[in-house]
Amino acid sequence: MTHIIYSILSIYIFIVMGYLSKMFFKEQIDEKTITLLNVYFLQVFLTFWGLLIRPVDISLLAAPAVYIGIVGVSLFVTALVARHLFSDKKKYSIATVAALIGNTGNLGIPLNIAIFGEDSIPYTTIINLMNVFVVYTIGVFYYSRGTFDTKTSLKNILKLPILWAAFLALGLSYYNYKPDKVILDTLMMGAYASMTMQLFLFGIYLYGTSIKKIDLKLLSWVMLFKFLFLPSLAFGILLFLPLDSMLKGILFMELIMPLAVANVNLASLYDCRPKEVTALVFFSSVLFLGIVFVAVGVVEKF
Repeated sequence: MTHIIYSILSIYIFIVMGYLSKMFFKEQIDEKTITLLNVYFLQVFLTFWGLLIRPVDISLLAAPAVYIGIVGVSLFVTALVARHLFSDKKKYSIATVAALIGNTGNLGIPLNIAIFGEDSIPYTTIINLMNVFVVYTIGVFYYSRGTFDTKTSLKNILKLPILWAAFLALGLSYYNYKPDKVILDTLMMGAYASMTMQLFLFGIYLYGTSIKKIDLKLLSWVMLFKFLFLPSLAFGILLFLPLDSMLKGILFMELIMPLAVANVNLASLYDCRPKEVTALVFFSSVLFLGIVFVAVGVVEKF
């Protein structure tokens, strides 16, 4: 539990650093430059490191299959309903996809270790891998659609090096490639730099976010979908699946993780109201501090 507290504390320290840096240096800090460096370079290191540090176990495929199934059903519902709620193209994109991109890695993995122990690591690792593909396919498409047409948005998915890096790392992992210590240390440095940069960027955008300018309808929709509809759907599906109770609990916890900072990265990259997305990530993180205790109680029902 101490490890979890220190992890959460370090996350907020980097966010505050980003906030203060923007407050003091203002226009001298270019958010878009940081986003480009992070998405096109540093996150390639993060992807390689995350996929090569542990071999991918094909026998664990049930977990990501159920995860993507629930995300797929949720995407269908939110895309259908959000179309009638938001006429603005960018708000529609955010309303459709933001709640589905959760913090399954930096927060989901240590939190599940605290609840279920280290036996949860193989499952949380492969679920997080599936979430990476959700972020850089569905996430890229919808955030890009806020600014571009469908054809360009599909091309934007293929332009990102992260997706190709993931495929290459999976191939190497499948053939039991084990990088030596020098390569692994190099990848780790880039990976930690990427995670730090994401939190730093979140703090920068948080500085420029005004609570008075937040669209309350968009905020209400995303929060209700994230913490009411999605958990209800997940619980209903998982309750009747012939899976181990621990796996059901892990899946449920991963699905209700607060919005990931990756939302801010993509919103910034494709100019899809990044400050509003920053506010959504912030509010979901605050609400989660209370919701997590309810979620732990729900997990005990499996």
